[in-house]
Amino acid sequence: MSSDTPSSIADTTTEKVSSSSSSRTTDKQKEKARVSRTSLILWHAHQNDAAAVRKLLEEDPSLVHARDYDNRTPLHVASLHGWIDVAKCLIEFRADVNAQDRWKNTPLADAEGAKKHNMIELLKSYGGLSYGQNGSHFEPKPVPPPLPNKCDWEIEPSELDFSNSNIIGKGSFGEILKASWRGTPVAVKRILPSLSDDRLVIQDFRHEVNLLVKLRHPNIVQFLGAVTERKPLMLITEYLRGGDLHQYLKEKGALSPSTAINFALDIARAIFLFVCLLGLGLLLFSLEDAVWTLGMAYLHNEPNVIVHRDLKPRNVLLVNSNADHLKVGDFGLSKLIKVQNSHDVYKMTGETGSYRYMAPEVFKHRKYDKKVDVFSFAMILYEMLEGEPPFSNFEPYEAAKFVAEGHRPTFRSKGFNVFDLRELADQCWAPDMNKRPTFLEILKRLEKIKENLPTDHHWHLFNP
Repeated sequence: MSSDTPSSIADTTTEKVSSSSSSRTTDKQKEKARVSRTSLILWHAHQNDAAAVRKLLEEDPSLVHARDYDNRTPLHVASLHGWIDVAKCLIEFRADVNAQDRWKNTPLADAEGAKKHNMIELLKSYGGLSYGQNGSHFEPKPVPPPLPNKCDWEIEPSELDFSNSNIIGKGSFGEILKASWRGTPVAVKRILPSLSDDRLVIQDFRHEVNLLVKLRHPNIVQFLGAVTERKPLMLITEYLRGGDLHQYLKEKGALSPSTAINFALDIARAIFLFVCLLGLGLLLFSLEDAVWTLGMAYLHNEPNVIVHRDLKPRNVLLVNSNADHLKVGDFGLSKLIKVQNSHDVYKMTGETGSYRYMAPEVFKHRKYDKKVDVFSFAMILYEMLEGEPPFSNFEPYEAAKFVAEGHRPTFRSKGFNVFDLRELADQCWAPDMNKRPTFLEILKRLEKIKENLPTDHHWHLFNP
């Protein structure tokens, strides 16, 4: 007969459940850390920071095989830019010199496409081969002509399953539903039947589709396809289970310093790469990566600039309920503008976007440029730190009018590095758009603030 008492059995069961729960939590934390380190090593490889790459590899040698969404390794990134020291560090940690990305390009093929001669010699000395669409071993094969009026992202409506769908968002032109496509949960933006023949609505819809086709980045909601040849018109993107930042802040209130900074970095990375692109190509971890992968050369911010124009918490989405990271979505109001140089401004539709996060020059119907997104970013940063929308005691239109008169929200938070963030917000919502920083400058500032953030940190709120 067993000598176990009911009490000891219960203790053992509780211990096992606790251990299992702890194990799951640990696994989630490890996966979150792995995703973060993958982004970091790719970013540092792009920035030519060999010391940072080495430090990451010493902590976790497996990162040498890290891959982005397009299966590109840190060595692909370094080879594309000709960063010799970074490449040598990666090879020292046994990087695969013949790894192939989604286009079957090897690092050597990328180096050849970018005409990085020193990198070409280095990779060849370690057995690098040139394969892929950019490589010297590329053998073009005949491709059958596409079907009439079809493209590779056109989705057959019958493939969309709305049997268990539910509405997750509404707008003046349509609604957004959670549905299923080929067994995968997706978000479907569906134009209202009553507007299916409206010329301007159709024009805006096609504009958004044409823009999303060109965007690919871990912090931008992934476009999957569209229904453009039948009614109702539909746009299909990945479904993010975490909901939007607006609802998250409404439930959680002010965020911790580390979470606020990480969220801000995600938004800044997305918009930085978003505004850099234009007219053709995919967004990867940098503008240059997309440029050379497609065998094209175009200068930063020239000759096209994309302005989001409606950056707000409702258009920033959480990938899951753990709020691991954010993605920027809803490019319906985005604008692609041809410019002669990066200092040009544009006369576009006034009062485009959401009033509460609107830059004063937009509200006043004045000329504006991509710095309107920087202003909106500052308002979101304020909301994340304070836990409430800017000028929450005002109606949206009145808040925008108040801002246009020169007023700005008042920070109540105090604590380590809060003054650095306040200073950044002050610069981002400067009345003179020319004095606002670029998103690349914002990224560098946020990374520096994050590095100096102590382990024991929290905001302190007080009533002025």
